[in-house]
Amino acid sequence: MLYSLLRPLLFNLNPETAHSLTLGALKNAHRFGLLANHTVTCQHRNIMGLNFPNSIGLAAGLDKNGEHINTLATLGFGFIEIGTTTPRPQTGNQRPRVFRIPQAGAIINRLGFNNHGVDELIINVKRSNYKGVLGINIGKNADTPIENAVDDYLICLRKVYCYASYVAINISSPNTLNLRQLQDNEALDYLLDTLKIEQKKLSDQHGKYTPLVVKIAPDLETLQIQTISNLLIKHRIDGVIATNSTLSRTGVENLPYAKETGGLSGAPLTQRANKIIRQLYGILQGAMPIIGVGGVMSAIDAKEKMDAGASLVQIYTGLIYRGPSLIREAVQAIHT
Repeated sequence: MLYSLLRPLLFNLNPETAHSLTLGALKNAHRFGLLANHTVTCQHRNIMGLNFPNSIGLAAGLDKNGEHINTLATLGFGFIEIGTTTPRPQTGNQRPRVFRIPQAGAIINRLGFNNHGVDELIINVKRSNYKGVLGINIGKNADTPIENAVDDYLICLRKVYCYASYVAINISSPNTLNLRQLQDNEALDYLLDTLKIEQKKLSDQHGKYTPLVVKIAPDLETLQIQTISNLLIKHRIDGVIATNSTLSRTGVENLPYAKETGGLSGAPLTQRANKIIRQLYGILQGAMPIIGVGGVMSAIDAKEKMDAGASLVQIYTGLIYRGPSLIREAVQAIHT
């Protein structure tokens, strides 16, 4: 109820300003004991060898640097994914770069992996006292040539391995030049092979197995999904996140900001993401869990992701439009 009152004020601000103010206010409220803990537990689920208190998680992008883990943990998420982080700090793309389309329950962003770098993210993770499932989403720096992208993923993997419950390999953001080329057959085969070899080394070194999951785009054709699925199985990847934001503008045509470049998220992505999840589920046949994300704006949307074949669901844009009440509603829809 409080968020519904505050939302009109926040939506009068620049989206990035509103984002920073909201997280800052929540952090201060938590620090001074003014933020109630809304932990939502139900029948725990063991997925990828990890214990999830509920199936609703926070998608990467909201807390890129892991600065708000403790605060976000009070909202009722069953797991939290931070990042995307890169080896070196980078400012991202030029502002303005985030655009709300409230008529469609959508957002377009072209942030471009703006973050403080993996070293600062690790410092923030160490400072937190969060004991739940923490995913860390990794990517490449914008100025790293695509042919050298694997080096950036290796740097990040080595640094976050001990601190992550799982590591998400982001090869599907539309806002880093040529990044989606890593979803192509030969490039993905090489990337996954290299990362799995490194995972084995790190597992032996630290006595800890940290699952690897791959985040894919919603703009893939059926043959591409089949090829990617085959490679995920071949390299024994632990899970797949479906999906990232879309380049499509279906559902926002002729609305303000619809022609802005970047990835579209929110309600127009719902069915596109569900279609990818259903296709993956049919191909993978239980070989690995699917984390469904994209257009979860209601409890019904969350349930549809699970019905399509997802084992877990993540939200982000829905949180901006609906507020924290969406988390509890989604958990109740899935677990009752």
